[in-house]
Amino acid sequence: MERIKFGLLGAGGFAREVMPFVRRSVAKTLLIPESAIDAYFVETWQPKEPIVNGYSVLSLDEFIQLNGKKYFNVAVGSGGDREAMVTKVGSNAEPLTLLAPQATILDCNIIGAGSVFCSNTMVTSNANIGKFFQCNIYSYVAHDCVIGDFVTFAPGVRCNGRVHIDDYAYIGTNAIIREGTSEKPLRIGKGAVIGMGAVVTKDVPAGATVVGNPARLMEKR
Repeated sequence: MERIKFGLLGAGGFAREVMPFVRRSVAKTLLIPESAIDAYFVETWQPKEPIVNGYSVLSLDEFIQLNGKKYFNVAVGSGGDREAMVTKVGSNAEPLTLLAPQATILDCNIIGAGSVFCSNTMVTSNANIGKFFQCNIYSYVAHDCVIGDFVTFAPGVRCNGRVHIDDYAYIGTNAIIREGTSEKPLRIGKGAVIGMGAVVTKDVPAGATVVGNPARLMEKR
């Protein structure tokens, strides 16, 4: 059997949390044994360390030059940085979504390529999620939500039903987003930032930062 090469871009804290379930997730997706997968951390610059947590660290050029079929994902917190890294990879490797063993994806969901679902996360039903979504530990996406590309959920995000989140939004740790309605989904605009512990009860404009309970626009100083 041809060996599969998988590159996890990034070697920081989040990437080190994701790497332990990479082989199991890739094996389940591709229907191959875990023993047939070579997994690497990949940096877009020259790596500072050759080994991190027992895995080889390659530069992006070194990863691209490997022989055989290559797949990848990106484990960095900023949606904009993820997009830049995806652009650098180009057509040299194929994105794969990664699911931790304790992640749960229920019925009739659409999940974009290159997403990451960490331990104890859930997507319930009829959600439409864009590419390279990042769902950190203990976060959930409820029914009928629509989530754009390169959106980030920090740990413990509670995104209730009929919420629309546009591209590049960042939802902070333990934020709660109130349920919308079928006539008027609650919307979080492109590139918006929801602060840690915020309780979002109404729409958030594109590019805005909101904090507090209830969430309010953060005053500029």
